[in-house]
Amino acid sequence: MKTTCIHTVSYGRALSAAAACRCFLIMFLVLTAGAVHAQIVYSDYSDPDVCEGTDGDYWMTASSFQCTPGLPILHSTDLTHWTLVNYAMPRLKPYCHYDTIQHGCGVWAPSIRRHRDTYYIYYGDPDYGVYMIKTTDPRSGWSEPHLVMEGKGVIDTCPLFDDDGRVYLVNAWANSRAGFNSVLTIRELSADGMHAVSQPVMVYDGQPDGNHTIEGPKLYKRDGYYYILAPAGGVAQGWQVALRSRNIYGPYEQRIVYDQPGIHQGGWVDDAFICFQEVQPYGRILHRLDVGMRDGWPMMKAHKAPTPRLEYASRYLPYQWHANYQDVFGFPTSDGMRVYGHRYTEFGSMWNIPNLYLRKFDQPTFVDTLRTTITAKGTGQESGFIVMGRDYVRLSVELVGTEFVISEARCQNADQGGSETRTRLATLPTRTYEAGARRNYECSVDFRIECKAGGMCHLSYSTDHRRFIPLSTPFQAREGMWIGAKYGVFSISDSNSRGWIDLRL
Repeated sequence: MKTTCIHTVSYGRALSAAAACRCFLIMFLVLTAGAVHAQIVYSDYSDPDVCEGTDGDYWMTASSFQCTPGLPILHSTDLTHWTLVNYAMPRLKPYCHYDTIQHGCGVWAPSIRRHRDTYYIYYGDPDYGVYMIKTTDPRSGWSEPHLVMEGKGVIDTCPLFDDDGRVYLVNAWANSRAGFNSVLTIRELSADGMHAVSQPVMVYDGQPDGNHTIEGPKLYKRDGYYYILAPAGGVAQGWQVALRSRNIYGPYEQRIVYDQPGIHQGGWVDDAFICFQEVQPYGRILHRLDVGMRDGWPMMKAHKAPTPRLEYASRYLPYQWHANYQDVFGFPTSDGMRVYGHRYTEFGSMWNIPNLYLRKFDQPTFVDTLRTTITAKGTGQESGFIVMGRDYVRLSVELVGTEFVISEARCQNADQGGSETRTRLATLPTRTYEAGARRNYECSVDFRIECKAGGMCHLSYSTDHRRFIPLSTPFQAREGMWIGAKYGVFSISDSNSRGWIDLRL
């Protein structure tokens, strides 16, 4: 079942000079990159990793940071066309920490591997350590996250189940937590992969070779060699490095196997390398490179293929909460999702609201209409539509007295404490009905986003499903912390009495 999103390519109204320049630059980078690399998913699936399935198919996961459900599971039969079919992790551990929003924390650069008939995902949380989950069916339930080892700064983890039954784990290090980076270490795990049984050994320091900021390692064994594939040089201008050794702990030889800038970490399976490129505000979109062995090295080159569209196995899968899901956030309904008002004691901005129900941009240009019904019981309850990032815009429907008022609120640099600028737009048609001790107030609003090239968003709303009233000024979407811009619905309240918004999917 598909979502109600309708995608079109459209380039309409004139933009301001500054906005036009930014859009041109973004599209120039996208188009020139597209001439070299095959884009396979134009959506924010950062730090992808892939493995072959039991049926000759393929499975992929990616970073989800603080958003839940986390660890997206994507499926393909050809390594080019992908469908989002599941999430491996409903909530992040430790629960008490991630029940409040923790921008840019959580799941960093996971790896997915199949050992015999079991699938494993390992991921590093830079503040807590390395976790592992597993299943025999990626479409079904996964185990609870198991803490393999505690640690701070351990990131970008990848296991290797060796031929002799031993298990190893490679990882990089986050300078923001550990105080150093640019090195890769390997340690041994127990035979079941559940615990570390040795201290880490540094197997590569990228700095003497000029491979600074080496990270995102993936560990493989082929034809008697241990291989580590890892990007160096940073996200924007980096390159792909291969390391190889006959011994798991080295010494490792190194070679640059792909030197086109801007293509970052990913996973190697069969003759393909699935990797990402950062294209803001869309986030980290996915590409495919071809891999061919040359003198024992996995050399990479551009793959020529059309740009397919990401599919969704159900109407709910495109959406995630902005923090650990809690029951009071809301519930699925027969035709969509109900989101209840998050109670705040002091409103700063939407940056700190955890129950935002959002989806990623999944095409460079698109149109999507979100049909909603908004209910409130008293003044101070607001619900509506939001395009979220470090800058954001929202259309807020608030009960004022006995009428709903729609306002436009914009915030720049929300991540740095920026405040909202708010403009009242109109009074909306309001219905009432008795609901026990208090009367409920209700209105129906359709919100439309038309995303143009470079993430320039034209927003409008309608109360009759036909005539849409546009905002006077378009909004330039901006990425969040380690994630691309997202859009969806919200509901907030300054009292114990909560209103809600029903989103039809």
